[in-house]
Amino acid sequence: MMESNPYFAVSSSSSGFQPYGYGGGFQPPSFPVVRLRGLPFNCTDIDIFKFFAGLDIVDVLLVNKSGRFSGEAFVIFAGSMQVDFALQRDRQNMGRRYVEVFRCKRQDYYNAVAAEVNYEGIYDNDYHGSPPPSRAKRFNDKDQMEYTEILKMRGLPFSVKKPDIVEFFKDFMLIEDKIHIACRPDGKATGEAFVEFASAEEAKRAMCKDKMTIGTRYVELFPSTKDEARRAESRSRQ
Repeated sequence: MMESNPYFAVSSSSSGFQPYGYGGGFQPPSFPVVRLRGLPFNCTDIDIFKFFAGLDIVDVLLVNKSGRFSGEAFVIFAGSMQVDFALQRDRQNMGRRYVEVFRCKRQDYYNAVAAEVNYEGIYDNDYHGSPPPSRAKRFNDKDQMEYTEILKMRGLPFSVKKPDIVEFFKDFMLIEDKIHIACRPDGKATGEAFVEFASAEEAKRAMCKDKMTIGTRYVELFPSTKDEARRAESRSRQ
């Protein structure tokens, strides 16, 4: 017997290759996600990359509650073996705090993603600050902003490629040469990108894609400028 990929085992026989995933006892591996708890409240995606140095991270979701970072995060890895290695870092320190790393379910991650998008400014009773604006208000604020031909994308999967972004904007005039995926100096993606449309009017029309998904991630769009895009590109080259 040989294995062609992580999800389907195959065997050679006179009838050819038969995937065990159909009618056999083979079960696909679990969704490669872990949950982190006890993170410093100033934690960023970059801190999590450093914490799991040497492992192949596909996506990071920092969990917010009532508009504030909760100290929890979900991290998706490239495969189940990476998860096993990640679990070995349970109770290790990030700054002065030790971090819990434990398994969780695919649905836990999806619920957290949905909560990030659906958050409407519902606060605890003891919240005394000014409530954050609702999603509708935030969208209207974006609609009132001055537009150039540049949009900034935030919340992209770390594995995103330019063709994925072209496909996301398939109803608009966008080519790969007009896309810059922001990276840290070590080459790791930041989850942001800058895209240049044919005109400011076209960029404003493309805002209808705000909060739509690439993979499992809801992507936020913001009006931007060529100067901001240049600064992001120069940081990638440092």
